[in-house]
Amino acid sequence: MQEYIDFAMRHELLVLAWVGLATAVIASAVKARLSPVKQIDNQTAVALINKQDAVVVDVRTQDEFARGHIAGSHHMPLAQIEQGNTTEIDKHKEKPVIVVCETGARAETAGSKLVKAGFQQVFLLRGGLTQWRSSNLPVTKKR
Repeated sequence: MQEYIDFAMRHELLVLAWVGLATAVIASAVKARLSPVKQIDNQTAVALINKQDAVVVDVRTQDEFARGHIAGSHHMPLAQIEQGNTTEIDKHKEKPVIVVCETGARAETAGSKLVKAGFQQVFLLRGGLTQWRSSNLPVTKKR
């Protein structure tokens, strides 16, 4: 035990960095566990779409959406959701809703807003459309 104390005293910055990283990892895990918005992988998303008639909401820009999106997805830019304009999908509040963006970053913000708007089952596509494409899953350019 004395070796650990000696090491910590000689390498204060290294120990502080390690403690900071460990705290961040634990806080992130707790936040993810307690969040009403859950991240799902591509396989789970496909199962929700096929078996539970999940609604896919794409929060990317119009240009990004036009370059390719998941078939049947609703295009609702993040700004529209932040303004509370969810009338296009309000009738689906009881169904699973899968929020998609390019990498997953914008989807987290949109997912939280949808939960506040009363949507009961909100999921984020882990890795976004980038991961979807890299798994060779289909995208379409048709509206």
